[in-house]
Amino acid sequence: MTASALPRAAPEKAQDDRPGDPILIVLRGPSAVGKTTLAKRIRAAYERRNLALVHQDVVRRELLREPDVPGGHNIDLIREITGFALGRGFHTVLEGILDAGRYGPMLTDLRAAHTGPQHWFYLHAPFETTVERHNTKPSADEIGVDLLRSWYRELDLLPAGLETVIGPENTVEQTLARILRTTRLMEH
Repeated sequence: MTASALPRAAPEKAQDDRPGDPILIVLRGPSAVGKTTLAKRIRAAYERRNLALVHQDVVRRELLREPDVPGGHNIDLIREITGFALGRGFHTVLEGILDAGRYGPMLTDLRAAHTGPQHWFYLHAPFETTVERHNTKPSADEIGVDLLRSWYRELDLLPAGLETVIGPENTVEQTLARILRTTRLMEH
């Protein structure tokens, strides 16, 4: 689906929706930097019903059971789910590694298609930090350091300075407060 085919009509009202355009929040970065935790914390802080979470790993691994490859079907499905939620008036948090090489065109389509507010964040951590954090996860036994290294791209930023980079010196609480302040989500 091209950007022009994504929903552009005025969003339908979702239950408990507030006036205004839905907000798109994109959280990208290497494995084990806290993207999923942060997305869940954003939802918990917001407390209303009209916030959708789109997790790359859920779509790719759980829904489709697909490897992360160029041209994978999950890329189109992530775009469809995100566009659907935004088109129905849901504020939407999209999170994942979302490698710029594979997911960049889809993310560019989302950016162009969504005419409402959008905020893009790249959560950065050096490889050694991602390994330390990864080793605390339940999946550490099945996902080794070599596989983690194959996923890692140092500052895999999208072009045009689109993303705000947040480094590992920030706690989850500091990052959450910054994102809520920047996006003004709580005012919607």
